[in-house]
Amino acid sequence: MTSDWVPDVLGEPFAQRTLELGVDDEGDVVATVVRLLPEHAILGGIFGDHRPFADIDVLYVHGWSDYFFQKRLAHFWAGRGARFFALDLRKYGRSLRPGQTPGYISDLHDYDADIAAALEAMGRGTDGAGDRRLVLMGHSTGGLTLSLWAARHREHVAAVVLNSPWLEFQLSATTRAAIAPVLGIHSRYRPFDLWPQTDLGFYTRAQNEVADAEDPVEVNLDWRPAQTMPVHVGWMHAVIAGHAAVAAGLGIPVPVCVLLSARFVPPTRWTEDLTSVDTVLVVDDIARAALKLGRSVTIERIDGALHDVFLSRHEAREDAYARLERWTTAMLAKR
Repeated sequence: MTSDWVPDVLGEPFAQRTLELGVDDEGDVVATVVRLLPEHAILGGIFGDHRPFADIDVLYVHGWSDYFFQKRLAHFWAGRGARFFALDLRKYGRSLRPGQTPGYISDLHDYDADIAAALEAMGRGTDGAGDRRLVLMGHSTGGLTLSLWAARHREHVAAVVLNSPWLEFQLSATTRAAIAPVLGIHSRYRPFDLWPQTDLGFYTRAQNEVADAEDPVEVNLDWRPAQTMPVHVGWMHAVIAGHAAVAAGLGIPVPVCVLLSARFVPPTRWTEDLTSVDTVLVVDDIARAALKLGRSVTIERIDGALHDVFLSRHEAREDAYARLERWTTAMLAKR
């Protein structure tokens, strides 16, 4: 059973709905969809709603160790007439329940159930079918998840917008191919073993350093910790399998926009340089991998942007929104 719409933690006019997905070894599994609906168009009932995205539904999916909190991004779409929905996947953010392994999943295809439930809550078919155009928007791992989903449900997707999508393993495709078989065996027998990683909290520090009082964000550190959540072998195996699918070519037939920082710098020590680069993904590798998504891919490289381009310093953030405006107007605005 799915709950009714109730007020969201982001405050009015945001609302949320809990989507029940069954039970696994860790208990009840749920996802949560958050919505922001556009204000009624003046005289829209008489003359129709002529806002450029008035016939669009947007579904947004967050990245790893993350959840949806970007109010301005929602208002970008709703202010142009779209209905905006964001999905906190199972075991993330609003959907995380006591005793669960945060963010864990062993196959990215399992998120089809989360997406289907969200689409149904949006008033669409579970495969995305509906009277309104469907635009998918994903950040980081969410961008990978939605790209894979779009390739399998291509007939119901109008466009895909990706914010620093994690499309390739950081160390190269050759390394991915070399470790995948070993990782597959390991994940089959000991999926909850920890994957080695080092996070000194520099990405969070960079976001705090460039915070803008004129465009504030409030982050729940229980849902988006300053240092990333533990990564497990089974989850990493699922992600690398997704990367392999991208490398083979997804054939998404609709326009795809990929927003990326202009530069990557490994976060080995703190410097001010980390406030104007991606410290999570090797952006040149992501740009190359993005060309395998489909036939029409636009890559926007943004000087001074962080991994989440919409959380960057003021100048880079405004550039990101300007590029998003330009691309969506060209590709999606009603004529």
